[in-house]
Amino acid sequence: MEKSTKPIISQIPDFLDYCEVQKGLRDNTQKNYQRYLNKFVGWLKLKKLQSALPHNLTPEHIWEYRLYLSRYQNPKTGHPLSKSTQNYYLIALRAFLGYFVAKDIVSMPPDKISLPKADKSAKTVKFLNLDQIEKLLTSANPKDDSGIRDRAILETLFSTGLRIAELVSLNREQFTNIRDKKDLELGIIGKGGNPRTVYFSERAFNWIKKYLSARHDKEKPLFIHNRSKNTAENRLTPRSVERIVKKYAVLAGIPIFTTPHTLRHSYATDLLTQGVDLRAIQEFLGHKNIVTTQIYTHVTNKRLRDIHRQFHSGKNIKE
Repeated sequence: MEKSTKPIISQIPDFLDYCEVQKGLRDNTQKNYQRYLNKFVGWLKLKKLQSALPHNLTPEHIWEYRLYLSRYQNPKTGHPLSKSTQNYYLIALRAFLGYFVAKDIVSMPPDKISLPKADKSAKTVKFLNLDQIEKLLTSANPKDDSGIRDRAILETLFSTGLRIAELVSLNREQFTNIRDKKDLELGIIGKGGNPRTVYFSERAFNWIKKYLSARHDKEKPLFIHNRSKNTAENRLTPRSVERIVKKYAVLAGIPIFTTPHTLRHSYATDLLTQGVDLRAIQEFLGHKNIVTTQIYTHVTNKRLRDIHRQFHSGKNIKE
């Protein structure tokens, strides 16, 4: 291994390129890494360490940075960073240090950065029951182009369990020659460049077909803004989809915490309550590790408890 003469800050663009080429990470992951590392850059400048080289970084520096994160307050709200958010900053820094290892650059080993335990409350999964899902789906009025598009988006999110980045990445060409089909299996490239198959129910697929039939443009994306735009791709952004879901959550009178990811949670929760094996749900969701999928087991645990109370509480036994 060799000592680099290039400052840590100057190597971040190289790290992001490495993430794209060598690790095959999606644009969103790279953007998140850049955003999280920007705070580390800010801290280095605050400590006048902007010229520090990789081998100059010490465990004491990391400890000071962790204290900085722990004591940081949002200038707009005054709120501190949650433990889980602090973890994101540290995970990005560990990945950056891992890049130095991969490039044989002398630096502090990434495993020297341990992660704090996340808030237990952050592991609570928020989901909608089927009545609330139905209210949400039917709140989109299919009388105009926007209503048909929005209904197709909502139905797709619940039917497939797609992540929001995966949803907005869908292209029209993936849905060619579909008119005679009742439902659809579609291969996608998910988080971390991992391929998986997602399944469109007959109901969701019908709304996709209605939406495409109402389209009179030749744009590449599946879901687009309903406004004229001739010079650039009119693909909906994740933020646009978040606003769409929030709009219909308000109209439907369901919990305000509802987001596109809430529909993904609801999708997984519904499968679990129907008795689907956790390993199968891992495949449906595209989770690399079964531990990630296990956050949904609280649902079945509660369901089993309620069933036990209802059918085996001892109320029918005569004393």
